Amino acid sequence: MPPEPVVLAFDTSAAHCAAAVVSGSRILAQRIEPMDKGQAERLMPLLAEVLAEAQMGYAGLSAIGVGTGPGNFTGVRISVAAARGLALGLGIPAIGVSGFEALAAGLPDDVVTLLDARRGALWVAGKGLEPQLMDPPVFPDQIKGRPLAGHRAAELALQTGGTLLEQPLPMAVAIARLAAARLGTPQPRPAPMYLRAADAALPTEPPPVILP
Repeated sequence: MPPEPVVLAFDTSAAHCAAAVVSGSRILAQRIEPMDKGQAERLMPLLAEVLAEAQMGYAGLSAIGVGTGPGNFTGVRISVAAARGLALGLGIPAIGVSGFEALAAGLPDDVVTLLDARRGALWVAGKGLEPQLMDPPVFPDQIKGRPLAGHRAAELALQTGGTLLEQPLPMAVAIARLAAARLGTPQPRPAPMYLRAADAALPTEPPPVILP
């Protein structure tokens, strides 16, 4: 019987740097470090640390799993760029998993997942509900009375008549398992999931002319 594929997964879409090494049902190593900034500097050392804890090297990996957001604009780009670079260098697939998918892993099909969109808003998605920005106390009709999981789920369940569900897996572990389940099927290159423009606005003045 062939060995289970080994997946290295990571996520920096929120105020954390998370990584895990998973093989089948076994969690070989996993870590999540809260941080508001500094993910770009911390990510690669963290990956080396979880691989060492799992007694694995990059050469033993079957795939890379990466969180694609939605979330912090810069954080999502950090992870996606790292995943693409590692996949190219190692010759293995990189598989993107949204935060909504990771939160819903192992939960009932009708769960509504909630992610922090900052400034009091939430990103929300679920069966029959396209990913969108939600600004409580205004709720889409589709979430009322349904099970909720994620950011502020307990609070919103009380307001919408729903029930609270807890995601049983750490974020990076859920991403790794979903990525492993998609191995062997056609997958697009990981790309950031952006549901609103970046907070930093682009300059309105034309760029300077570069002389030959």
